[in-house]
Amino acid sequence: MEIVSEAVRSQEETSVALGYFDGVHSGHRAVITEAVRYANENGLLSCVFTLQQSPRKILFGEAPGGIITLDEKLSLFEKLGVQRVYLIDFRTIRNITAENFVRDILIGRFNARHAGCGFNYHFGSGALGNGKVLGELCREYGITETTQPQLCFQSKPISSTRIRQCIADGDIPSANEMLGRAYGFCLTVVHGRHLGRSLGFPTLNQEFPEELVKPRFGVYSSVVTVDGMKYHGVSDIGIKPTVGSDSVMIETWMPHYNGRELYGEKIDVRLQRFIRDEKKFESLDELKKAVLSDAEISEQLSK
Repeated sequence: MEIVSEAVRSQEETSVALGYFDGVHSGHRAVITEAVRYANENGLLSCVFTLQQSPRKILFGEAPGGIITLDEKLSLFEKLGVQRVYLIDFRTIRNITAENFVRDILIGRFNARHAGCGFNYHFGSGALGNGKVLGELCREYGITETTQPQLCFQSKPISSTRIRQCIADGDIPSANEMLGRAYGFCLTVVHGRHLGRSLGFPTLNQEFPEELVKPRFGVYSSVVTVDGMKYHGVSDIGIKPTVGSDSVMIETWMPHYNGRELYGEKIDVRLQRFIRDEKKFESLDELKKAVLSDAEISEQLSK
């Protein structure tokens, strides 16, 4: 998959999915899948136009925490069949009107013959463009357009805002339903204090990315993928109140894993269910008993 950081002229005719796609949730995937389908059926290059940063960060100086890292976002695009991603700095296009965006960027630079967006997509200076405006402009300039309707979960629209709230509340099953996949992280394993090893349960330590929304601190049932194999895990997310931590960490124990050490490798950890809140124990012996109990509960929940 090709990644382009500037709105350069495309030699190929394209089908472009438009959006920030901050969670690549079920609604986002519907937009991207339709653009890819149209490209495949009409001999076009399948593309995504997205932004390097949240517009809210540029416009208002702050933005809600992300749901996934940029690396995972790009990986998901590729798995959906996207051939090129226009990953553009929002500051370079923030003052372009909706019509100029369609005429000069979408058609003039991306050589688009089809464009797609979600029901709540906004674009152009002042965010005055939406799906209806996009459709009108695309028809005016002779290309096709598709606006995907909203998808619902529990009778309410699926949105990144709802997913972020579920993650913050520890409601992982609901977040997973709206994402259409398991919520989690693919992060580098770093050295910790090796306390788990001394207590009989060596753990994977991963630093939680600052830019992402923080899950409810506590212990979760998880699934860990190592060399293509999936292992049951129990993951503690937080600041380790018993032993202390300077930053938010993800500490995962795989009771049935007996393989090599994984320091320096990117390991995928997916959360299933919340088990309990983070707790400070009076002794390491109490901590050990709690971890063993968490592992039993976690394994039962995963069945």
